[in-house]
Order: sequence, then structure tokens, then C-alpha cells
Amino acid sequence: MTIDKRIGIIGGNGWLGNAIASAAVASGTIAGERLILSGRSDKRGALPVPGAVHTRDNAELAAGADIIVLCVPPQDFPEVDINASGKLVISVMAGVAAQAIADRTGAREVVRAIPNAAAAIRQSFTPWYAVPGVSDANKQIVQELFDSCGEGAEVPEEAHIDYCVGMTGSGAAFPALLAEALVAHATSQGLPATFAQRAAKGVVAGASQLFAGAEADTAAIVQGMIDYRGTTAAALQTMLDNGFDRAVALGLKAASAKAAALGKAT
Repeated sequence: MTIDKRIGIIGGNGWLGNAIASAAVASGTIAGERLILSGRSDKRGALPVPGAVHTRDNAELAAGADIIVLCVPPQDFPEVDINASGKLVISVMAGVAAQAIADRTGAREVVRAIPNAAAAIRQSFTPWYAVPGVSDANKQIVQELFDSCGEGAEVPEEAHIDYCVGMTGSGAAFPALLAEALVAHATSQGLPATFAQRAAKGVVAGASQLFAGAEADTAAIVQGMIDYRGTTAAALQTMLDNGFDRAVALGLKAASAKAAALGKAT
């Protein structure tokens, strides 16, 4: 599907807005000429968006777009002054409720989504939620837009989006954290840092492809390794016994709480 609407991205010069725009154009999902990108300056993002129109005027963007993507920090949302009546508004802001977006912009068709940093390489898993009343045609556009950044997935409740701020929105940083822990322990045992970094990346980015497929069962992989009672089982069981699951749960809870706090501040 090629999107034939005009999409305006407020914050389109920032890293996430730029990533969404460039992925949509690179995938052929939308022609660059149908994109309007606004930002506080004329600075272009790191990725090229051929044909896109740039502006510093959000009102001009809103007037010229059929669909508006709000891609600004939640704390900056109160400064966004646009009339989106009759338009679809897609927000990628953490913590800002759909009703607050509708009240401020005048839009009645509102979608909330949580992409992550992997959108820059078209590998973001992006949950999205549409308020009742969003048309099927607009839902299809949302799905296509986020599929162009990796994979979009609709959730049935807005609360699920608030939870996913931590699980998927922050998730691109979690493998990096694991890699850092692996590197730190390896170097503490005397392994060269350059080797440890290569090895950690091989584990986190390479070996993880074993469960990248849709049919892969991560629970079965873990349990199978534990049942084998070998060296991997010893590592896994020790991590679990020392609070691995609890540490992850507390991190996700903290991310959701931070998102809620950001939303209340708008």
C-alpha cells in the first residue's frame, strides 16, 4: 500500500520524527513530497528524506496535512497550538492521554503509538492504540506507517500503550545494557576489551536471531537449556535465582511510572 494522504510530522527534524519519515519514504510507503516536517530550527535530521517539505510553522503544517504526527517531548506538548479538527492525529508522546490530545488539538480521531530507537534501522516494534471512532481506512494507514519502521501492532486498550512505554519503547536499550554487563564481567576476568565487545555484540545481536522468527518460543528455548543441565543452565538458573526477573519487572514499572508523571505534567 502507498499512502496517498499528506502527513505532517511535528518534530520531524528530531531523531524519532526523522527516523519515521525516512523509513516511510525509503520503504516506498509514502512519497517524500507528501511529507511536511516541522521543527524548532531548520536543522535537517541525519537521515535524508528526499522531497519532504520543511517548515518551522506548526500551524502551516497542520493546515497542509491530512494526518498529523505529534513527535515532541511530552513536556513540550502544551506549547503545540494547532487546529486538527477533522484530521487524524497520531501521537508518539509517552504518557499523554488520547483525551488530552483530542481536547488540545480538536481532533476526534486519535492514535497513540510507542516506537523505539530501532525505527532508525526499520526494526522498531511499535504498539499502537486507536480511540473508538478512528476509521478502518485510517487504521490501515497507521499500520502501514509503522510497518515501514519495522512492525506495527494494534493493542485493544490505551492502558497497554502506557505499559509498552517501558517494554517496547525503552526496549532498544535493554540489549545494550545486557551487552555492557557481559563486557564488564569479561574484562574483569582479564579478556581484552575489544574482544569482549565483539563477543557481547555477537551474543546479543547475533545469537538472539534464534528467536527472531514469528514461530520461535522463547520460553521453550530457556526451559530447554535449563533442562539440559549444562553450562548454559548453570548461568541461567543463577541469574534467575539472583533476581533477574525482579530487576526487569522493576525497570518496566519505573518506566511506566515516569511516563505517567510526564503525562500529568502536560
